Amino acid sequence: MTPDDIPPLFTRTDGSFLCARWGRPIVPVIFGVEAQTLGVLKGAIEAVVAMAGHKMAETDPELGANLMMFFFRDWDELAALSDLDRMVPGIAGMIPDLVASEAHHYRHFRFDKAGAIKACFVFVRMSPALAEVSAETIALTQAVQMILSWSEAAFASASPLALLDGAAVIRPEIADVIRAAYDPVLPPASHDPAHALRLFARSGQS
Repeated sequence: MTPDDIPPLFTRTDGSFLCARWGRPIVPVIFGVEAQTLGVLKGAIEAVVAMAGHKMAETDPELGANLMMFFFRDWDELAALSDLDRMVPGIAGMIPDLVASEAHHYRHFRFDKAGAIKACFVFVRMSPALAEVSAETIALTQAVQMILSWSEAAFASASPLALLDGAAVIRPEIADVIRAAYDPVLPPASHDPAHALRLFARSGQS
């Protein structure tokens, strides 16, 4: 990875830059999976949070749970969720577009006054193709994608994971970026593209 590889990870389709990390301990709650898969998901979240040097907690004093993950087979199932638009404003109106594009997931972040992540809502459509992927791979992918405010296209051409002896692992360069972003010397959020150079300098890849 070079310094030029990092800005695209956090540059939106409108050209704006945002790199934000969590500003509070993460409290996950997961819907739509069996008990065995639930353990795999929570284990992946715990592993990524620990790798970042961040923390988890039993409850969030403001929100109760601040990482909500929903797994389902069809986007139309979201219409049955009560208070959906209160959790993620405007998502009900987005469902037709998500259906039309055959999207596999949608992610929405909330930010605090300092710009740090304070909540994340993750929606994953378990299509037949995705159902063929191992629970461990899905869990680790979702854990990586919720830990920072990656751009929409950050992993469009290359997964954040790699295979090591047949097991899914986070690509070393992506792990380095995550750890760098959680360096307490850096601000919890930045809209300045120069922030990418700070990440690179702390990633151990220079």
